[in-house]
Amino acid sequence: MSRYLDPKADIVFKKVFGHHPHLLISFLNAVLPLPEGRAIASLTYLNPESTPDLPFLKRTIADVRCTDEQGRVFIVEMQIEWTDSFKQRLLFEAGQALVKQLNSGENYHLLQPVYGLGIIATNFDPTEQWYHHYQMVNVDKSPREIIEYLQLVFIELPKFPVRSSEHKQLRSLWLRFLREVNEKTQEISPDLLAVPEIEEAVNLVQESAYTPGELQAYESYWDQVSRDKTLWAGRYEEGLAEGEAKGLAEGLEKGRQQERLALAKKLLLANVDESLIFDYTHLTPDEFLALKKTII
Repeated sequence: MSRYLDPKADIVFKKVFGHHPHLLISFLNAVLPLPEGRAIASLTYLNPESTPDLPFLKRTIADVRCTDEQGRVFIVEMQIEWTDSFKQRLLFEAGQALVKQLNSGENYHLLQPVYGLGIIATNFDPTEQWYHHYQMVNVDKSPREIIEYLQLVFIELPKFPVRSSEHKQLRSLWLRFLREVNEKTQEISPDLLAVPEIEEAVNLVQESAYTPGELQAYESYWDQVSRDKTLWAGRYEEGLAEGEAKGLAEGLEKGRQQERLALAKKLLLANVDESLIFDYTHLTPDEFLALKKTII
């Protein structure tokens, strides 16, 4: 029986999409919101650009970049765990790719659109929406006026509807490949194998397609993911405990303040000298004045 590797892992994702342009073309044409009649026909891989060193992005596990025959740039990133800074990272990279299209003095009409695609193996949005498409629009104009040159797409793999009416479409089949195939897979769905490109991708994620060194790198990757998750969970617990302690302290202080106000009100009604009330309750002049207005 064949053993499959998880295509979301860095070395596997890049073996499938970083070395076989026809598979990446099929995937991008299926997943991205490309205008009708402007599908990708051919592409060339680009060297990764330098990216900002942002915290908790060690689990960004794929970075495939390419440009097509029209000059459009595509940046594909695979991320196991969502972090808020991942969105900024992809925006930064897409912006860098847009700027670097032109040399000094070149005309802006030469610019071509840049698409940033972030595939997330966990959920980050509380709604049922799983496909998030961002582009610049004129919010005050109807119909919308769109600036198409910088677009971002984020896909939450666990949430897309496998059994929806569109589950036979190529987009969903590619996403099912990424979500369903892993080390626990014993049998590949015939729906996936019916697409020649996906069948080829399935063959590329079989353990037999990897050298011992690549398999060691694969295992090391998941070890690192596990360590990162443990570290993140530890920091979360520390923050939670700190927040609970802060909340308790704030609650106690609020209770004391209510007691001081209640005591001051009783003393005022008893016509106690105001200087003595300040000594007993430690209210500020503003607090004392506001309290007197509620009594008068």
